[in-house]
Amino acid sequence: MKRFVYLALAVATAGTAGVIRLARGSDHQDTPEVELNPATDMTDVYAFPGASPDRTVLVLNTWAFITPAQTSSTYFDPNVLYQLKIDNNTDGVEDKVIQITFDGTGSDQTVSVRGPLVPPVVGAMGNRIATVPPAVSGPVNTVLGSASGMQVFAGWRDDPFFIDLEQFFRIIPDRKPVTGPLAQLPDTPSASAFRTPGIDYVAGFNVLSIVIELPTASLTAGGNPKIGVWGTTSK
Repeated sequence: MKRFVYLALAVATAGTAGVIRLARGSDHQDTPEVELNPATDMTDVYAFPGASPDRTVLVLNTWAFITPAQTSSTYFDPNVLYQLKIDNNTDGVEDKVIQITFDGTGSDQTVSVRGPLVPPVVGAMGNRIATVPPAVSGPVNTVLGSASGMQVFAGWRDDPFFIDLEQFFRIIPDRKPVTGPLAQLPDTPSASAFRTPGIDYVAGFNVLSIVIELPTASLTAGGNPKIGVWGTTSK
């Protein structure tokens, strides 16, 4: 299981303006275990204002470095529980959770989203699926749900992250992956900074993206507009 706090978002409530405060981070293939099990590898988690001031978008991306040729044959793992966890009282503990599961494989795969709801289990071992019907379900690579309630998209998208990974691994060689072309990069002791102009190594690569837009009020509590959001994957 992986757990990373990525950002806290002061989101908008109805009739008010929101202020975003970001803690920037990314962890494409951050350990050998997830590198060898890419369906469990979270690349990024995002939160930002939605289509109207009273809505918020949450995004959890998985599967690093999907090439265009691999995209149409790459799907979510039906044995993995994907979760977005929300802290709405600033104590660093999840108060609500959105659980995303998948059934089937290939082009017939479907997604089910439960929540936001009180987590069945709190903390690092919180990987029990809630015994409630899904709020939204349907085929992947399709916009599901309601524009006034919860809307969901789960499927292929271009990787939005920007990084010169080749130079990064020259600067910090002990973080190189254990497989693939980046693992073969020679150590360059003199490397100490990124190249100018920047080179986006992930340009052209895709990810599997879970995108959820929903009313902000379903995430916040007690008049406090501030939330913390993080993602987990578990089996």
